[in-house]
Amino acid sequence: MKRMAGLSALALIISSTSGCGWVWGPEGYFRDRGSDYLEAQQTAPMQLPTDVSTAKRLDPLLPIPRNVADDTVKGEYVVPRPQPLSASADVSAYSLQKSGDSRWIVAQNPPAEVWPVAVQFFQDNGFRLDEQRPQTGEFTTTWQHSDELSAAMAKRLSAAGISADNEVRARVRIEPGVQRNTSEVYVVTAERPAGSTSDVAFTNRSVNTGLDAALVDDMLASMSRISEKGGSVSMLASRDSDTPNRVSLSEDGSGNPVLNVGTDLDRAWSSVGRALEQGEWRVEDINRSLGLYYINLAEKAEKKDEKPGFFSSLFGSAPNKEEIEARAERYQVRLSKVGDSVQVTVEKNINTVAPADVARKVLSVIQDNLG
Repeated sequence: MKRMAGLSALALIISSTSGCGWVWGPEGYFRDRGSDYLEAQQTAPMQLPTDVSTAKRLDPLLPIPRNVADDTVKGEYVVPRPQPLSASADVSAYSLQKSGDSRWIVAQNPPAEVWPVAVQFFQDNGFRLDEQRPQTGEFTTTWQHSDELSAAMAKRLSAAGISADNEVRARVRIEPGVQRNTSEVYVVTAERPAGSTSDVAFTNRSVNTGLDAALVDDMLASMSRISEKGGSVSMLASRDSDTPNRVSLSEDGSGNPVLNVGTDLDRAWSSVGRALEQGEWRVEDINRSLGLYYINLAEKAEKKDEKPGFFSSLFGSAPNKEEIEARAERYQVRLSKVGDSVQVTVEKNINTVAPADVARKVLSVIQDNLG
């Protein structure tokens, strides 16, 4: 019925506009207004009262451009196309972020590209690498005295209050950023007294904020220089640092499908979210605090900047809200921390699990897209 109404409306428009100058003609509603400015009248500049001795200069709000046709030009004038905006060259691939005493680097590159640049900075300054885990985006340096490092780094340590007799080490963590294909780089140092052989554990929060801040600042400058020359990519880190090492589809004690993801909750949330976006359904909402993705199996994934055309709207091919609600197949994908891994399940709602075939279909797609 809606399609017939659309066709009737289109036929009415075509028949009513055929030969009608009031629509397309010089005086029509849809006429070309490109030359209207030629009939505009220029007024005299604004004058201030004679008793005003000093005043700020009044500049015209809408000055007439120099490259427009003058008032002697006759006929139709073609409005020139605007010049394209020049791309900003000031946007750096690396930037500094601060929150209280903490600071970290935000990179406009995926972890695979940030990893070798971060490693190079520490090696150039005399640090020796101890543990390297590219798949999880983390590496640490060995315990070293300041005289084993570069002269510039030794000065950094001294300025941060590190005794020349004490030893220091650093841990660098490269995590996927909030936006896709971005990374966040965190640095934490540890110090132990001279002569001690105990392994001082790293803390989650900075102990020596001065030293950590200095390392982040120096690393930022180094990364920016390296990126200008063109960096390399770590093949190990390119496996996606937030991609789980172990993913298996099984069943719980009640026979419900469960996807087991061998990683921490933050990385699982990021990787499962990207996997869902690649599926043949629409992600309608998320709730990070509850670990929930809300999907609608009846709707295709939304494409950015995709809008229905004129004829699609006219013929009624674009579904309205009532139609979407009538055919909706909504489920929620839940991520739950269990031990050292994360379990992904599919529910109809908070009290009802999804049918086994639906859950297995969704979880299988997630599993395939995690690879």
